[in-house]
Amino acid sequence: MELVRYLHNLQIRHKGCVITIGNFDGVHTGHQAVIRQLQQYARQVSLPAVVVTFEPQPLEFFAPDAAPARLTSFREKMEWLSEHGLDRVICLRFQKSLAELPARDFVVQLLVRNLGAKYIVVGDDFRFGQGRKGDFKFLQSLQAEYGYTVVATDTLMTDGERVSSSRIRELLTKGQLQEVKPLLGRPYSMSGRVIRGDNRGKRLGIPTANIALKRNKSPLLGVFAVRVEGLEDRVYQGVANLGTRPVFFGKQVLLEVHILDFDRDIYGRHLHVNFDCKIREEQNFASVQELVAQIRRDIESARLYFDGNDRN
Repeated sequence: MELVRYLHNLQIRHKGCVITIGNFDGVHTGHQAVIRQLQQYARQVSLPAVVVTFEPQPLEFFAPDAAPARLTSFREKMEWLSEHGLDRVICLRFQKSLAELPARDFVVQLLVRNLGAKYIVVGDDFRFGQGRKGDFKFLQSLQAEYGYTVVATDTLMTDGERVSSSRIRELLTKGQLQEVKPLLGRPYSMSGRVIRGDNRGKRLGIPTANIALKRNKSPLLGVFAVRVEGLEDRVYQGVANLGTRPVFFGKQVLLEVHILDFDRDIYGRHLHVNFDCKIREEQNFASVQELVAQIRRDIESARLYFDGNDRN
């Protein structure tokens, strides 16, 4: 999959494609259904299947404090999109000039002249352009003039509800990780590079891999039983704390993973952490000793969880 970041990197060879447009946060099963539909049209006309997305996401630009937590960082989103056989992702820088671009100019300048879109696959709730005045009907009104065809995406439903990033986000907030799996088509996960911390965990006898989240907010917080990928050719079990570490007066959300039965230097390694089960909420403790005692109970809880589930 080719990634083209920002309009100035578009070349003549990128013109002529079948596109869909959106945030694609989480790359959940609803997104995957859209990608399959996109690929069907791309095969019909023998053109590349292309996702157009934004960085930052529009709500992060307009109201950064009110924007919802991302399900996936930019790198994670690209990794998951690459799993689904796309030819290309074009990431547009969402800034003032794009936000103020009239809907017609968005279609003519970007979709027609720059991308040469032959099919545009979007939902009937899709909005674009200055003041969000562009929509599915607006795209339809221009298709004869500019030689493209606009196609409505299929809505994916489970249990009578639409599969959406907001629905998944709500379930994560409640710690309902098993309910999230069928909506994503995989366990919820985060990934990142192991960074150097203050070695406090190691001094306490419970070494942790500290992973920077690369996002402003986390969709879930607490202590979890996790599975860790990225170390050799096996998956390790672990316990993860996702929070601010109130005992140590932390302010930034950090992912700290204690990998069970593992104690090696892995600074700089890129790990993939799958969240299996929520053990408890993050909490404050009166002393470091109380915290350590609770972490040891968390480790035992995780071992019991894995013993029971890995036998099934």
